Amino acid sequence: MKQYILLFFIFISLTGYSQTIGSLFQSMPADILPGVSEDNKTMLLVDTGKTTVPYTFGEISKIRQSSDYLEIRSSDIGITQLKLLPVGQDSVIVCVIKTVCGDVCDSNISFYTTDWRKLEKSTFLPSISAENFFDSSKKETENYKYAVSLPDIYPISAAFGDTGNDMTLTFNYKRHLSDDLIAEIKPFLRGDSIILKWDNHSFK
Repeated sequence: MKQYILLFFIFISLTGYSQTIGSLFQSMPADILPGVSEDNKTMLLVDTGKTTVPYTFGEISKIRQSSDYLEIRSSDIGITQLKLLPVGQDSVIVCVIKTVCGDVCDSNISFYTTDWRKLEKSTFLPSISAENFFDSSKKETENYKYAVSLPDIYPISAAFGDTGNDMTLTFNYKRHLSDDLIAEIKPFLRGDSIILKWDNHSFK
């Protein structure tokens, strides 16, 4: 019941499709992409192609932009993605993926209304952990629990594709484990990546 009340609140409070990803980027709070000024934002949006402009922490680049998607490189190791996701018939929310690629890539995913009020992530995204990438049908087989417990550090990166609203999660475990441990895990993995489908309410 609580979830339905929250979704009803979102339906009646969100601004609809009239807002573009460009206008939302312009109004985005400074704490989501620190150091980026209003002038920086304008310069990034003016050019229809790839654009690089200087800002407080070096250079910031626009990688891709469409009517509902924007991908920004904020540093040598940082990428921020903004995606408009439809909710119901005539409302949208904003999904922000911030990815840092040091030794490996790891992402933080958050959701906002179009006036940048933060939303509860669990409403739109299932719990994500290393176990999502393991084949649960093999739970009863020997060494399954051992294999699942090995990647105790499990950086998982997320990204939207060129089209559509699906989100791809990638399990970046190989840099943390030896070849022998990787061999222990491989038989139990469904794959190194999984795709979450957006059903106009949440990712499944």
